[in-house]
Amino acid sequence: MKLSRKWLAEFTDVTVPAREYAERMTISGSKVEATEEPSKEINNVVVGKVVSLERHPDSDHLWVCQIDIGKEENLQIVTGAQNVNAGDLVPVACHKSLLPGGVKITKGKLRGIMSEGMLCSLGELNLDTHDFPYAIEDGIFIIQEDCSPGDDIRPIIGADDSIVEFEITNNRPDCLSVIGLARETAATFETELKLHTPVVKGVGGDINEHLKVEIQAPELCPRYTARMIKNIKIEPSPLWMRQRLRASGVRPINNIVDITNYVMLEYGQPMHAFDYACLDEGKIVVRCAEDGEIMKTLDDTERKLDSNMLVIADANKPVGVAGVMGGANSEITENTQYAVFESANFNGTSIRRTAARLTMRTDASGRFEKGLDPENTYAAVQRACELVEMLGAGEVIDGIIDVVGKEYVPVKMNLDADKINALLGTDISEEYMIKALTTLGFVVEDGVVTVPSWRGDVEHYSDLAEEVARLFGYNEIQESMLKGETTMGALTEKQALERQVAALCRAMGFSEIYTYSFISPSAYDKIRMPADSTLRDSVTILNPLGEDTSIMRTTSLPSMLDILSRNNSYRNENVKLYELAKVYRKNGEELPDERVIITLGAYGGVDFFKMKGYVEAILRGLRVENVSFTAETENASYHPGRCAVIKSGDITLGVMGQLHPLTAGAYDLNEAYAVELDFNNCISARSEEKGYEPIPRFPASTRDLAIVVDDEVTIAALVNCIKKAGGKLLKDVKLFDIYKGEHIPAGKKSTAFSLKLRADDQTLTDDMADTTIANILTALKEELGGIIR
Repeated sequence: MKLSRKWLAEFTDVTVPAREYAERMTISGSKVEATEEPSKEINNVVVGKVVSLERHPDSDHLWVCQIDIGKEENLQIVTGAQNVNAGDLVPVACHKSLLPGGVKITKGKLRGIMSEGMLCSLGELNLDTHDFPYAIEDGIFIIQEDCSPGDDIRPIIGADDSIVEFEITNNRPDCLSVIGLARETAATFETELKLHTPVVKGVGGDINEHLKVEIQAPELCPRYTARMIKNIKIEPSPLWMRQRLRASGVRPINNIVDITNYVMLEYGQPMHAFDYACLDEGKIVVRCAEDGEIMKTLDDTERKLDSNMLVIADANKPVGVAGVMGGANSEITENTQYAVFESANFNGTSIRRTAARLTMRTDASGRFEKGLDPENTYAAVQRACELVEMLGAGEVIDGIIDVVGKEYVPVKMNLDADKINALLGTDISEEYMIKALTTLGFVVEDGVVTVPSWRGDVEHYSDLAEEVARLFGYNEIQESMLKGETTMGALTEKQALERQVAALCRAMGFSEIYTYSFISPSAYDKIRMPADSTLRDSVTILNPLGEDTSIMRTTSLPSMLDILSRNNSYRNENVKLYELAKVYRKNGEELPDERVIITLGAYGGVDFFKMKGYVEAILRGLRVENVSFTAETENASYHPGRCAVIKSGDITLGVMGQLHPLTAGAYDLNEAYAVELDFNNCISARSEEKGYEPIPRFPASTRDLAIVVDDEVTIAALVNCIKKAGGKLLKDVKLFDIYKGEHIPAGKKSTAFSLKLRADDQTLTDDMADTTIANILTALKEELGGIIR
């Protein structure tokens, strides 16, 4: 919301500098996003009167002008403009002047003739014909305002203002108006708030003889107020109104449109004007649209409506989408003689959904969807009619139609100073509280606070406490110790383990990513998920931002691959990423089963065995025991020969491996790897007891074994067999060689292991070691067909 300080001065007198104003308003709860000082962008530009023009001796299109700028000597300026005549008043950028955009003007020669400045066009002053309709775009700005040579150009074009841009939160729609911000300003600076009561003279007649209003959906339209204007005169608005609209970021159009926009900015109440001649039977009906009903809006686009949308209709057809945009079939034109001014209050949720469904969010819908004051419609339409009479834009017919579909009931609550002080940790007097609330428009009588209609966000005593605190000054509240019972702050076991996993991943060189939990249904196709997979049954978002974010993910793999693909497109050669990603799986009629998946993704400088080592490190850090890796060929997302299911006993922890070439290709990747570990299952499989191994008291003995087995026998199966047969004396098993070739039969392979043996209670003897090795060789032969080489 942009606020003109000149416009603000009409309601309250605050003359502090822009910076101080911004700081104090922010501290009191109205956050200032930015300030603009248009006057600082223009310097040494004045009004000049063209005294004479002569052709340039060396040019057929240049003119040498003598310009009176209110000084003893005229300025000589050379210009190429062809719309300048003697006697015209023009903007003159003198020597060493500054124009918008940082343009600096100095004197110099043009084809041998000295030019002591420049005559300015609208564009050079950052203006257009909407600001000054009588001017032309492609020539010098010929000023028709009341001014004299030498006058500073800034007040004439409205550049002597200070503009403050506020960031208005959704709970404060009352501050989307000049009056709302003026009220906040007066309360902050303790100045008088001067509100104007509109006065409409009228020209007789009775609106009820021309117009009937019916509300068929009172829950969606609590109030509808209307007045009628006749003998409409469409013409440009006066300069003061154009300047205020421009300062607020609204482009001036014509007097009728500008009046409705002006009232929306001043009162925060969106308005609309209908051509009365276009209303069949002189009726306005506020109803829900019919399914499939078609209407063309003011942007010349046909809209297909449904029964969930509120429309403004006449006896036969819709003439506007309520709270969003009017219809082209009732637009005000130059031929309009009678107009109806609409000032209504609509249900915010209904307007938001309609605007989103029709993809046509407007200034009006943006205000209505936040929930506006239902008591504001009357004053706003009165102000609009007052402006019509002030501007001579038409004649106001007597009478007001004010239909209340749902009575407004003000919120009331007790003022308990002790309770508020206990909440704030302050010792503020009740008298100050009453004063602060009163300046904000609250009414306090006999200890009961009546909340004003424009403050729909105040419903609880804590809201009153916030109002008191922000005017008292958050910086003025002294620090105090906590009172009452409190809980000890600590991480849950799951939170601590999540942080531990994240630290392990970072220690191994992985970078953390955060991705959205909602994805596109097509993501499942990209990772080659089978059509009959239960993981395709996703939770669907009712009101998604778009197709790409329409479902909640059941797997984190697509999100990881999206980020890997983006890094690859940026030519990052070696990438290792991790995420503790949440997935959502349907759980019947209950809320979705929300699970955390430890997701790793990498390409460049990694292979299957490095990724396996990373997984083992993570599981070791979580104290997950009895981990096994089993070859997996059915997972379509991964390479059938380089994929493994990870288990701990009977608990499936996840899957890892190289991506299938088709999956990688879908993301423009070459060789890439991924890991998906179910964090919940990892917690279930972890050992509750922390193991401790003392430093060995007795030396170890090392034996090497070379075992010949079939190619199909996995190293994991060999290691498990050796560990099982080795008993308590076997402390460690390491694979150090795999050989296939000469002296090894076809279909066989030689695997070499280093075994560390040690007894915990005595020095290991040769007999003890030989017996253990014999047991291992026997088990290998009987279970896996392995023979010693």
